[in-house]
Amino acid sequence: MVEFVKVAQVGDVPAGEGKLVRVGDRFIALYNCDGEYYATDDTCSHAESSLSEGFLQGCEIECPLHGGRFDVRTGAATWSPAFVPVATFDVRVDGSDILVATEPGPREE
Repeated sequence: MVEFVKVAQVGDVPAGEGKLVRVGDRFIALYNCDGEYYATDDTCSHAESSLSEGFLQGCEIECPLHGGRFDVRTGAATWSPAFVPVATFDVRVDGSDILVATEPGPREE
């Protein structure tokens, strides 16, 4: 069974922005897409760059280094030079706490 850990509070991640969080030994990018929270690996699959420092447009994060884009809901690469997806992590909101799964996996619906 996958565990969830608290990484932030709802007010810590404004709509349309991302935030770097840590879950165990992993650095994770947490995003707020119009009140829905998503999480991916923080490192771009194309180059060693932090996605949490990128530009969130809708539910796509643009890597600040070379402009590759990923759908934060699925991790799919949506724009070159990124072709390899990034891992996603399930996110839960419990009151004002944001919790992220300790292991990557598909988003729970």
